[in-house]
Amino acid sequence: MTLEFAPSARSTVGLEWEIMLADPATGDLVGRAPELLTALESDSARERYTVTGELLTNTIEVTSGVGDSVAHAVDDIANAITAVRTATDPAGIELLSAGSHPFAQWFDQEVTDKTRYHTLIERTQWWGRNMMIWGIHVHIGVEDKRKVIPIINALAAYLPHLQSLSASSPFWAGERTGYASNRALVFQQLPTAGLPWQLDDWSDYESYLDDMVRTGVMADATEVRWDIRPAPRWGTIEVRACDGLSSLPELAAVAALVQVLVEHLSRELDEGRALPTMPSWYHRENKWRAARYGLDARVIVDAAGTQRPVRDHVAEILEDLAPVAAELGCVREFSSIATILDDGASYERQLTIANATGGDLRAVVQHLIREFRSGPEASTATP
Repeated sequence: MTLEFAPSARSTVGLEWEIMLADPATGDLVGRAPELLTALESDSARERYTVTGELLTNTIEVTSGVGDSVAHAVDDIANAITAVRTATDPAGIELLSAGSHPFAQWFDQEVTDKTRYHTLIERTQWWGRNMMIWGIHVHIGVEDKRKVIPIINALAAYLPHLQSLSASSPFWAGERTGYASNRALVFQQLPTAGLPWQLDDWSDYESYLDDMVRTGVMADATEVRWDIRPAPRWGTIEVRACDGLSSLPELAAVAALVQVLVEHLSRELDEGRALPTMPSWYHRENKWRAARYGLDARVIVDAAGTQRPVRDHVAEILEDLAPVAAELGCVREFSSIATILDDGASYERQLTIANATGGDLRAVVQHLIREFRSGPEASTATP
């Protein structure tokens, strides 16, 4: 199989954000996307952004155009949210985002009436029906497909950092899970999901796809659901490891970190330096630690097995790569990662609300609704 990798300008940015629809009074999910999407999809055809449906009718997804900076892509997302609210506010629907809904049940949800979604559920059964998860996807343009696999192999070492910063699914179907990101472990149950295989080059990736298609595992490259994957149609590397961010400023911060990391690794290749890799068993352990402990995790940071607190290592990355952020024009967004370190990720803020309200998960949902409207500064407010 020969797979073309579309031309793409280096380090351009594209964003996708999956958003829940909820009843403003009860906080429970509402499957009302189909009644909203006809008009929203039609209107977005004239814009840089898009508004589309997702697996479940309780979800819409907003997608940016190709941004020449993080701010450019984030502006698209902000415009998309404004457009969505012109439909949801009159309909009495609230918006929120996290890796999971604190108390909604899978058996109350409806699957969007599209063949590809019904096919997925038919194949995956109980696990597919339990995909009550929401995330963000960050696309970064890569100008040469020969760079794609080496960058993915090296970027995998930073997945626990991204997962910890975005972790926002400490509750599942009304239960406190003890995990910062329960979504991370649920999602990897799907075929072809989870950590990327460590491949040598683009031809290895083509061989992998050929094997998967020939044996009926998938129909095409779009069904590769790795935590980081090539996106050949767009000419990007797509990071899919993150939980749904609870606010636009956090989305911008995480997007900037991804952009800076990819550009840094690309520059290393330009200088003729081999990118560092780690054994796959370290990546597997790191993913579990980040899912379990979030920003309190100790992660393995090199092939020698060196371990560091993820908060400390992220802080070092912010300092070391600040010049790259300046050159990419994302200093403000990149620096906002420090705010997440100082104020806590979404999972920590949700747990704070739950503890302050005697475990009231409806209060947690109202907190998420406020954050989606007003940003993390709303996190200290209680009903």
